[in-house]
Amino acid sequence: MTSTPYRIRPFAPADAPDAAAAYRAGRPHLVTTPEVVAWQAGLPHYHLLVAERAGRVVGTARFGPVPESTTPHQGFLNVSVLPEHRGTGAGTALLAAAERRLAALGVRDAHSWVDDTPEALGFAATRGYRRSGRAGRFSGRDLTAPLPPLPPTPPGVELRTAADFLDDPYPIYLVDIDGTRAEPGDLVLDDQPYEGWLAEIWQRPDQDHTLTAVVLVDGEAVAFSAAQTDGHRTYWSAFTATRSTHRGRGLAKLAKAHSLHRAKARGFTAAYTQNDAGNAPMLAVNTWLGYRECAAEWKHTRALDA
Repeated sequence: MTSTPYRIRPFAPADAPDAAAAYRAGRPHLVTTPEVVAWQAGLPHYHLLVAERAGRVVGTARFGPVPESTTPHQGFLNVSVLPEHRGTGAGTALLAAAERRLAALGVRDAHSWVDDTPEALGFAATRGYRRSGRAGRFSGRDLTAPLPPLPPTPPGVELRTAADFLDDPYPIYLVDIDGTRAEPGDLVLDDQPYEGWLAEIWQRPDQDHTLTAVVLVDGEAVAFSAAQTDGHRTYWSAFTATRSTHRGRGLAKLAKAHSLHRAKARGFTAAYTQNDAGNAPMLAVNTWLGYRECAAEWKHTRALDA
């Protein structure tokens, strides 16, 4: 039991709506749903604690080991609290409880993304989290406004959707793995096994295969732009990747443009995405598509035995 008026306990399925609300509060650029929160809580390496007060969930801690890291004992940890409950001890209690559980799982270094606000950065700093030089940028655009015209499709190139690969998504997996190897990051990661990729990425409940654009060259999948949605109005560009053998040809831009046009045609009214601040090529594509930066976050790390 903590000394705060909050009860810290494991997530239960009935908590999903309040947990999703705590995650998104003050962050309209984040796209999640209660269904996704409940699904994530069932993943093998994902743990979720909640802070409850007077029968209401007002905050969450999401944490777990990073099994693909080539450096052992690495983990992730992120805390979210409703604005009206910040500064009252809920976040501190969640963080302490999650750190204890991570340490029990053998994690020595906790990696966290912290909102670029004075309050969030101050909270992390006073609790021993060290800010790295790595930043993430969130960008958004109004999908009711006109989009730039679709780029021309080069000869030998075909546009499909991920829905065309439902019987065999392995070609999409190969593009994803190749693209992930080129992603900026503080940790070196082994390739995610296909079975894990199916469970944690392909089968996400908010993954929209009909909006995910796939680029084929001579019949081979070589690029894609993955789409997730809240099912109503908001579209999230989750990951855009190109195989290393086909980079520099504008295929990621082509895929992302087609996905965004499909989302607009389906009636989605807002689009968001996130990119590493050093990913100049993708940031340039986003600018061309009409995205504008709307928020940022910083990578932080703390040694749990410190």
